[in-house]
Amino acid sequence: MLRFITSRFLQSLLALYLVISATFFMVRFVPGGPFTAEKAVTAEILRNLEAHYGLDKPLWRQYLDYLGSLMHGDLGPSFKYPNRTVNEILGDKLPVSVELGLLSLGVALVLGIGLGTIAAVRRNTWVDYLASSFGMVGISVPTFVVGPLLVLVAAIHLGWFNASGWYTAADRVLPALVLGIAYAAPISRLTRGGMLEVLHQDFIRTARAKGASEFRVVTRHALRGGLLPVVSFLGPAVAGILTGSFVIETIFQIPGIGREFVNSAFNRDYTLVLGTVILYSVLIMALNLVVDVVQAWMNPKVRLES
Repeated sequence: MLRFITSRFLQSLLALYLVISATFFMVRFVPGGPFTAEKAVTAEILRNLEAHYGLDKPLWRQYLDYLGSLMHGDLGPSFKYPNRTVNEILGDKLPVSVELGLLSLGVALVLGIGLGTIAAVRRNTWVDYLASSFGMVGISVPTFVVGPLLVLVAAIHLGWFNASGWYTAADRVLPALVLGIAYAAPISRLTRGGMLEVLHQDFIRTARAKGASEFRVVTRHALRGGLLPVVSFLGPAVAGILTGSFVIETIFQIPGIGREFVNSAFNRDYTLVLGTVILYSVLIMALNLVVDVVQAWMNPKVRLES
């Protein structure tokens, strides 16, 4: 198992280095710059700004300097927020996105696994058709449609919640529901497919023949194997949920990382774009590594074949 984890970890480090390098050069090749939109900036002031932030150096030197700072955990200063570093900005925004993500993850897991398991146990009944319809609709309808519809109904017409903001506990309900449902739909379909495959295997029939109750058969015997497809999906899904959604944070005016990433791209804030990409990449790769380890624990064949 240690060799398996070490191999996956080294692969993740290589992938992270490639992502950082590709992002660094791509943002530099985008037309415009972080100071081109500034009003009444003379050529002399522009040169002074570039010298202050090291943008007057050759590109290869900027690249090596950035990697050196990154090795010490320094993501650099923001070009659009004076006297603020990327570490400070991400530190302010990350807790908001994590809170939204954890709430949404709870909604996604409870709805997705619950509906998928019930649909598999009650196969070809109205319960199965209803759960499958939910999964299909949830996958087909994007969040930028579901979000405004919920705001229109629950916030504007019924007045149960605020249309936007992140101030009270009630403000968390609609964003968490919209983002959670978006991930609950594929989770329910994956759970149903995995459970149907496991429920027809010999060890399930043996458990039933020994007199085990249907609840025990499902929860103690079938779920471990039936959730393998869900575990594979949860790696990138959890990273996406925890770091928030660009669309959700924009619709509900949530001050999270998603909105900051969009703004930094428009502002050509090189270091903030890079810092956000690195944060996303680290989360995705770390969670994928956790998923690989969990899969190897749940299914030893994965470990032996790697």
